[in-house]
Amino acid sequence: MLSYRHAFHAGNYADVFKHVLLVQLIRALQRKDKPFCLLDTHAGAGRYDLHSVSAQKNREFVDGISRLWDQTGLSTELAEYVTQVRALNPNGALRYYPGSPRIARNLLRPADRLVLTERHPTDHATLKAEFTGDRQVAVHHQDGYTALKAFLPPPERRGLVFIDPSFELKDEFDRLIAAVQLIHRRWASGIIAIWYPILDRAPSLRWQQTLKNLGIPAMLCAELGLYPYDTPFGLHGNGMMIINPPWQLDETLGRLLPELLQKLRVGNDGQTRLE
Repeated sequence: MLSYRHAFHAGNYADVFKHVLLVQLIRALQRKDKPFCLLDTHAGAGRYDLHSVSAQKNREFVDGISRLWDQTGLSTELAEYVTQVRALNPNGALRYYPGSPRIARNLLRPADRLVLTERHPTDHATLKAEFTGDRQVAVHHQDGYTALKAFLPPPERRGLVFIDPSFELKDEFDRLIAAVQLIHRRWASGIIAIWYPILDRAPSLRWQQTLKNLGIPAMLCAELGLYPYDTPFGLHGNGMMIINPPWQLDETLGRLLPELLQKLRVGNDGQTRLE
């Protein structure tokens, strides 16, 4: 299936969560001078117009990036994330939202490298145009899971695999298990960051237990839920599983997750998890 288009969800609270964490992962990699490679397996279109018909249909950005746009007193980490979004909106009004490729590219040092794969033909064309002529960015029209065999391990031997699937396929969690096994076999020291939705609580918990059973020694689970998990419909929360998490990332997220919950939640519902 290729029906999923992220333009309908751009800038929502899940985007805020995943991109705040992405910025922290990149900054952690930059603590060392050696260059790194970032492989984004489900890259999307690169940037999104929040005034477009797609984004305006459900206006999910209203409960996401819009809640942070004019807030003061943000932590250094959240403020840096908002700065990345403001870079696409120099007149000060929120219109464009950067996807993970645009955020990552803004943070790259001259020797770092970005590899992007996108399967949807329309989004791939948009993504390709976004980075035309950029020698630090390679854009491929390819299935993200297939790309793991093609591009890993990278010559730099340092870096991050960022996996943000659409979850339009019922076996997505199974595919992610196979992906983790492949990455870890080919590049045991690489950082893996996997975003996942919490719609029905049971599937993500089963997936996490299966990951634990793989015996990989270093995994960090971070979750942000804005709505009760026992309600029947909708995106109740989301999470990111990080394999080989950078040093002290758990301490940083221990501060960031409660702040995100406080800034984004509606009413008194919501919860965070860091394990």
